[in-house]
Amino acid sequence: MFKQLRDKFLILNLIIISVMMLIAFTSIYLITYNNVHRNIQMELHRISDFSRRVNERPNQPPRDSDTEVIPSEMAPVQRPREPSVSFTLVTDSEGNLLEISSIFTIEDAFYERAKNSALSQNTDSGSLKLEDQYWRFVIKPHFDDYRIVFLDITSQQGFLTNLIYTFFMVAFIMLIVIFFISRFFANKSIKPIEEAFDKQKQFIADASHELKTPLTIIHTNIDVLLSSGEDQVNGPSKWLYYIKSETERMTKLINDLLYLTQVDYSDVKMIVTSFNLSDAVENIILTMDAVIYENNLSLDYMVEPNLISLGSREQIQQVVMILLDNAVKYTDSKGIITISLKKYHSSLVLSVTNTSEGITQEHIDRIFHRFYRIDQSRARKSGGYGLGLAIAKTIIQQHGGKIYVKSILNESTTFTVELPSIGT
Repeated sequence: MFKQLRDKFLILNLIIISVMMLIAFTSIYLITYNNVHRNIQMELHRISDFSRRVNERPNQPPRDSDTEVIPSEMAPVQRPREPSVSFTLVTDSEGNLLEISSIFTIEDAFYERAKNSALSQNTDSGSLKLEDQYWRFVIKPHFDDYRIVFLDITSQQGFLTNLIYTFFMVAFIMLIVIFFISRFFANKSIKPIEEAFDKQKQFIADASHELKTPLTIIHTNIDVLLSSGEDQVNGPSKWLYYIKSETERMTKLINDLLYLTQVDYSDVKMIVTSFNLSDAVENIILTMDAVIYENNLSLDYMVEPNLISLGSREQIQQVVMILLDNAVKYTDSKGIITISLKKYHSSLVLSVTNTSEGITQEHIDRIFHRFYRIDQSRARKSGGYGLGLAIAKTIIQQHGGKIYVKSILNESTTFTVELPSIGT
């Protein structure tokens, strides 16, 4: 599915770019073509005027400063500024060749073919090809005759042809480069979507599995109660307790799933206020103190007073509770839990460290994923679903902070939370 999506993106991208390049290159070519042909026409008219004036009566002064005057005993003659490869033919009204004006020595047959080709087009100006050369001509009446001026435009025509080839070559190379660049960015753009899709599928599978377990237990206990018939089952409260316990676990799981779903779709509107983070952390420590003592663990904490943060006090306390609860679950008997809260530059840094076997890099990269648990059996016994750290990360990101973990194998694990500070 994602491969097809990428291919469609590439095809659409290449089509759009191809159309844009075609429009751009066509515009450039048409502008260049018009400029070249306008210059050719101007050159033809200059040559025609020069040829006409050479045959006119003397004592005609030049009309502009762009001409050069050649002294003569008869009269000044105006000629073009730049020499051009051209020649002029004079014909009568029947098309018979009367006069040839050319500085080149060319066979008369060539002039005859040029004249016939020009006259056969039945137009005052046009283009033709003779002996692998391109010529532009213009026909002008001169007294009772007609003057046909030819100008060699082979170089201009070659320039336009080379321009087309250059456009095609540049377009081909650009499309190849753009294809690989587009493919790279398409893969990069689709990868997060593909990962999100895979996570969503895994999320549904894990949620279904986690919901199936308590439902099975509830169903089994109800069957036990119903199977007794009218007889009293010894200790019926035990079965009801199991049902209540699993119902509570399932309710907690559903609430956690609902919270994460609401966060994903931005339905949770966080009430932002300034609060004393130091007091919030100390309250959670006091709440967890008894649990830590019952698990035969030692607690060491250092909290700087009056550290102020901005956000939701209840959500930040939930994060602290999650981190402390994880530390209790994964710290061996007689282990040590250390909590630290301090200000570092413009951030408030909360760290929770516990002595443990540590976490390998493989698990660290995935520990904040939903339903991910390092030890499946141990987490299930402790009532965990692998959603706590995912919720903690979501809350911290909502507060503009970040959370990360560092671990030393067979020694300790430290979860660190950084939140922006607004004052002391």
